[in-house]
Amino acid sequence: RHVQGTINGIGERCGNANLCTLMPGLQLKMGYKALADERMKELTAASIYISELANMTPNVRLPYVGESAFSHKAGAHVDGVLKARESFEHIEPEAVGNTRHFVVSDQAGTGTILEKLKHVQPNLDKKDPLVRNVLAKITAMEAEGYRFEAAEGTFELIVREMLGLFSSPFTVRGFRVIEEQRVDEMHSEATIKVEEDEHRFEHTAADGDGPVNALDNALRKALMKFFPSIGEVKLEDFKVRVLDGSEGTEAKVRVLIESSDGKERWGTIGVSTNIIEASWLALIDSLKYKLMRDGLSKHEERELKGDNT
Repeated sequence: RHVQGTINGIGERCGNANLCTLMPGLQLKMGYKALADERMKELTAASIYISELANMTPNVRLPYVGESAFSHKAGAHVDGVLKARESFEHIEPEAVGNTRHFVVSDQAGTGTILEKLKHVQPNLDKKDPLVRNVLAKITAMEAEGYRFEAAEGTFELIVREMLGLFSSPFTVRGFRVIEEQRVDEMHSEATIKVEEDEHRFEHTAADGDGPVNALDNALRKALMKFFPSIGEVKLEDFKVRVLDGSEGTEAKVRVLIESSDGKERWGTIGVSTNIIEASWLALIDSLKYKLMRDGLSKHEERELKGDNT
């Protein structure tokens, strides 16, 4: 038998069969051998890799390999998944190299929060005060307009900071953004002063296509002096939403940023009545998350693993 298709359905013509959907269906549901089991476990990584090569944002809604394919939201739903996984998921996500996600939202209960906390602190108990503290913190932030469904990066930073497992390896001592009309176009320039945790300073400036882009460029330029891996981070998506249009120009805005370093994607969020501040909060979290994942925080992840050497 012969089946022709492409990874992610990408091709010069529309209607290409998506091998990332077709192969798991044939092998895991119908018993046909399409790939060795170990190669099937690399399918999600292959899907993301091809999207990156094509300079396309990975489709989170793809069956099997999409980031949302095994995502679960709301307290009762998550509790059911934990008790009877097979009632909610048609295959083990690991069979295609994907992972199960429990989405934090205003419907999330203690069970959801606990399951996410266990990724950071495996021995936490449901009755631990920390679980209630995190839930209270998330609830308070959501009342301010935050939503964490697509901002797992910000959520993880909050959790690790509350656990004492992370503190930012840099401090921004101040920034300034200048918007100037030059002849027939606007010019944006940002100046920023950053202190690294060993008390080294960097004071720099950068231009950009708008105030947020100028801030992003200046922040990266300053931090790359201390943390070269910041150069790996790409801003993949930038969304702005007005939370209450009835407030006019005083309305709160929510900024959601999606970033990638070629190996992982993460979302961060900021909320403020000032769009530059909201963008700034999301940008800062994006780069903090990268440094946290790289293990550059002074609270290294070896503490979590119990390695005190």
